[in-house]
Amino acid sequence: MANTLPRFSKADVHNKTVLMRVDLNVPLQNGSILSTNRFEAIIPTLKELINYQAKIVLLAHLGRPQGKPDPSLSLKTIVEPLSNILDHHISFCEETIGDKAQKAIKVLKPGDILLLENLRFQGGEEKNTAKFSKDLANLGEVYINDAFAVSHRAHASVVGITKHISSFAGPLLQKEMKHLAPIFSPETSPTMAIVGGSKISTKINLLEGLLKKVKTLAIGGGIANTFLLAQGYKIGHSLCEKNQVSTALRLIKMAEKENCNLILPLDVQVSRDLSPNSEVNHVALDDIQESESIFDVGPQTTESIESAIERCKTVIWNGPLGLFEHQPFDRSSLQIAQNIAHLTRHGRLNSIAGGGETIAVIKRACVAEQFTYLSTGGGAFLEYIESHNLPGINALTK
Repeated sequence: MANTLPRFSKADVHNKTVLMRVDLNVPLQNGSILSTNRFEAIIPTLKELINYQAKIVLLAHLGRPQGKPDPSLSLKTIVEPLSNILDHHISFCEETIGDKAQKAIKVLKPGDILLLENLRFQGGEEKNTAKFSKDLANLGEVYINDAFAVSHRAHASVVGITKHISSFAGPLLQKEMKHLAPIFSPETSPTMAIVGGSKISTKINLLEGLLKKVKTLAIGGGIANTFLLAQGYKIGHSLCEKNQVSTALRLIKMAEKENCNLILPLDVQVSRDLSPNSEVNHVALDDIQESESIFDVGPQTTESIESAIERCKTVIWNGPLGLFEHQPFDRSSLQIAQNIAHLTRHGRLNSIAGGGETIAVIKRACVAEQFTYLSTGGGAFLEYIESHNLPGINALTK
């Protein structure tokens, strides 16, 4: 797939107005940016375009403003920190389309960068209307999608715009596809997946897809609690979805049919609550008390997962195994991260991880540089694993 994506050359962008879709949807807390990872990811592409003397217009979104302006989600807050990281001045336009945007673009010189206001302030963005797609395309001469993280969205700035302007894949997008495309090929098999998270209902399609594709599937987090309940275990006050018990039972039967080794918790770490004074106990599944909650898998489960990883060539990881934000319930996830990193470092494993919490765990374990690849996408990462079919990728290959 990566080889079929159109890549721009210097001739394509030199002295031209380039509309570049980027992912600037950074986590915010009280107006402060918590992580600049997404800024850093696009820096190489921006430097390449500056070197090619392109006039760069950045298209991006922040949050979910529901198609109307929301001052708290203005991209104006992004300009200074992004400029500082790039060490290059970035101007800002308070509109996305229209006269102001056109005037701001008209005065750009080769190597200049302009950031337009939040795409999602416009209702036509998420609806992918023909009018808004054309209005965006009319702002420039060339379009580049370098935002894998939104390529699972059939939005105007991802799909619709490509119908009206010469379109290319950016280096970051191509890098994602290069690492993700071969994960289920015979050369990288056997493949194992590790899936955590809180709700089985949000990952039914993912789990179904993986059971058909991987040799081993290990499940942790709140998702695993629903499986335990389905198996007849008493799980106390643990997070689970009682209305998804039938789904869990169906997936267990599906694993048997597909000859997929399904690893569920064999033991767990429990506590009455998350207060610092609460006692943490390591217990067998039959010994969970009514007053307790499961917050992590136990050492026996972790060892079982590590043993399975040893027998694989590729591992895909999305979602922590426990409530990693609270120690000591990050223990299993950190141990798995370090184990995967060790095998990768010694050339015995191809390791791909995606999702904000998963990458946070890997960084806490101080092994981020040792994984084969950390995907910049959350939802896009999962959807590609499920179906190998993303609207933004399809739009560029047609």
